[in-house]
Amino acid sequence: MLILMVGTGYVGLVTGACFAEMGHSVICLDIDEDKIAKLQQGIIPIYEPGLEEIVKRNLAQKRLKFTTDYPSSVAESDVCFLAVPTPSREDGSCDIRYIESATREIGKHMDQYKIIVNKSTVPVGSAARVGVVLREELAKRGVSIPFDVVSNPEFLKEGAAVQDCLKPDRIIIGADNPKAAEVLREIYSAYIINHDKIILMDTLSAEMTKYAANAMLATRISFMNEIAEICKRVGANVNEVRKGIGSDTRIGYSFLYPGVGYGGSCFPKDIRALISKAREVGVEPKLLEAADDVNNRQKKLLGKAIHQYFEKRGGLNGKTIAVWGLSFKPDTDDMREAPSLTFIEDLLAQGAVLRVFDPVAMPNARKSVADSPQIVWCQDEFDAVNGADAIALLTEWKQFRLVDFKPIKKKMKRAVIFDGRNQYKPHDMKGKGFDYVGIGVPDQINN
Repeated sequence: MLILMVGTGYVGLVTGACFAEMGHSVICLDIDEDKIAKLQQGIIPIYEPGLEEIVKRNLAQKRLKFTTDYPSSVAESDVCFLAVPTPSREDGSCDIRYIESATREIGKHMDQYKIIVNKSTVPVGSAARVGVVLREELAKRGVSIPFDVVSNPEFLKEGAAVQDCLKPDRIIIGADNPKAAEVLREIYSAYIINHDKIILMDTLSAEMTKYAANAMLATRISFMNEIAEICKRVGANVNEVRKGIGSDTRIGYSFLYPGVGYGGSCFPKDIRALISKAREVGVEPKLLEAADDVNNRQKKLLGKAIHQYFEKRGGLNGKTIAVWGLSFKPDTDDMREAPSLTFIEDLLAQGAVLRVFDPVAMPNARKSVADSPQIVWCQDEFDAVNGADAIALLTEWKQFRLVDFKPIKKKMKRAVIFDGRNQYKPHDMKGKGFDYVGIGVPDQINN
């Protein structure tokens, strides 16, 4: 069985490479000729731990192929996965034009039964829409060719996508034809040798499952961020509260860490799309709207704390802030909706000078942030603190965890750290001579 993966972004590239790693023959197709040319050489356009090795290995073993050629790829393949972007429209709804475009290309070139699989995150009802578009293209050709559309949402975490793909928690297959579901089960058979993780359902429920999962996780994050703000006001410690509620088996510890808000390509986009869909069908999504609102507010929280701190110390204008971490989370170079973008914009507007560093995301950050004489792009975290009035930790990269703060303090004008991920122990930092401001924990100010 030959698999066609349309789209070579995070989802398409990782899924296609992992299918090849499991022994399938896979064609990864993209209309971006430059990207495909680089992939053919084993040059990976994204940072994802473990992905480069898998791609190069399967290219060498000829189980993985990259192309821009729709006609031959569609003709050769048995199953066509759609893993193309589904961006947000201005109103927050999900734009499926790339899904429709890829479907039309398949319809132009298919000459026998195909299974089309929606791997992209798509609105509820998109499987039916793919079917309509496909029938339109076949009608233009004056042919009638059978097909099935399956929903197979992805649940990959950037920074751990390869492991999530090879060892999934669950595999959701939404299919209205049992025969198509069995083909997908066969494709995933290597993933379920030890334990059957496949959950079969209808296409509408599968599409909804993806949105519900991301909305639940985003809501947990926003909930904890709001609890953290209350803790801050009353003098409680959110880190202790997290342990207390996480020990309840009905709650658990996952996604209970407060911070500067969630970002990336999934949570912000998906929760807005679900809000839009809810309104479309006459539901008032108050909880979802609140989760999104809290997150937007949270992205401004650290910048606000820095403003308040320096308001009593001569103001923020002209102060130098060392920024540690730019990507929306560690182990990725993804800057999409990263909290750092809001933070940088807010501090630049107040006249601060920013010395910024990220271990991986610097190239993408340069593309995402407008040029400014107030920004200095630094070589490492030690370079960033030269002459700084404060450190702002925005991304919890491992290399920032056990930093020797003695030489860092000597490089700084003023020893203060704004910990946007609660990575450091407040009293420990105070003992090292730093003023410490975290999320949802009492401030530790030496003077």
